[in-house]
Amino acid sequence: MSSTLDIRDLELSALLEITQAINNNLSEDDLYKIYRFTVLADLKVNRMLLYVQGTSWECKVRFGDENTDQAPDLPERYKDLRDPETGIEGDTFNQYDLVFPVRHKDRLLAVVFVGGLSGDSAINTTFFRALTNILIVAIENKKLARQQLQQEAYRKELEIAKKVQNFLFPKTLPQSDILKIEAVYLPHHDVGGDYYDYIKIDENKFVLCIADVSGKGVPAALLMSNFQASLRALLRKTNDLEEVVRELNHATFVSSNAENFITVFIAIYDRATKLFQYANCGHNPTVIIRPGYEPLMLETGTTIIGMFDPLPFLNIGEEKNLENFVFFGYTDGLTEACNAIGDQFGFERVVELLNRPFADFQELHQRLFAALDEFREGTPYDDDITIMSCQVAN
Repeated sequence: MSSTLDIRDLELSALLEITQAINNNLSEDDLYKIYRFTVLADLKVNRMLLYVQGTSWECKVRFGDENTDQAPDLPERYKDLRDPETGIEGDTFNQYDLVFPVRHKDRLLAVVFVGGLSGDSAINTTFFRALTNILIVAIENKKLARQQLQQEAYRKELEIAKKVQNFLFPKTLPQSDILKIEAVYLPHHDVGGDYYDYIKIDENKFVLCIADVSGKGVPAALLMSNFQASLRALLRKTNDLEEVVRELNHATFVSSNAENFITVFIAIYDRATKLFQYANCGHNPTVIIRPGYEPLMLETGTTIIGMFDPLPFLNIGEEKNLENFVFFGYTDGLTEACNAIGDQFGFERVVELLNRPFADFQELHQRLFAALDEFREGTPYDDDITIMSCQVAN
């Protein structure tokens, strides 16, 4: 009778230690350490292995067989264990008398091997299993709570990034007889890395810009917000396109630590002098369409922004006496969209559609996306798509 009471006291002591540790919100590592001490000291377990499923199966508690530096890998046959088993076979595991699963809502969370269950040291395996189940389920709940907190934090980051990104795009675009601009932005994720802008300098001059940040999500949106702020600040100081591009590159290089980069097309047009200056910084070739002329590809410039400081080279493109034209810019999500067999939509299809007559930009953009949808045949987009069209009438 006294022996039975002693065992009950030990079991209650073990239960108290584990529940107190859980209630004190200790770390997972500390919980495993307390569990190890408890089953050794209070339950008199001689030998055990505790494997827990995470991104992979890991041995979290081990004692009594420490003849090697590393615990053996969990055998495949135990990775879907449903009921306790005895008579374990195999050179590595035959020193154990019992293996049992820890399940929660029919999901296998852990597998426990226990040795030394015979003779005077025999333990109450039912209690031991219940105690282990309490520990593992508590740790699983901690993981789920942490994931929920991380997801909530990420959701809030996305909301902030969306608001930041909405401020990047111009609120209104010109819609007059002499200047019409329309743009479409389709993010692949909640927050993308594409950007377009129209900036009026004076009554005759304006800036067009379209860009694409490497990477997606919140980091891309934040880097693009820095780029936009730098661009607008620079244009308040100078209209020298070469200086603007070099300073943009330096600012991007510093803010991204050379880990991210931006492809950029930026142009300044002066209606009074009919001079179109531009720099293509590693971006897709943009296009100028003029009645009676072949499409003009705008490819002069430099390499991508933010990778090298200073830039290894920079050439400013110039088109003189340019009037009555349509400018079309886009990001690579348009031309690199794929169909079911991996073929890309391509630049040639874009130029072909631009050469067809269109009543307005809305019709042009609808035609482009209709052709793209037909080409994809249901294959999902894998990148942001931005297109920007500008018509100038002198």
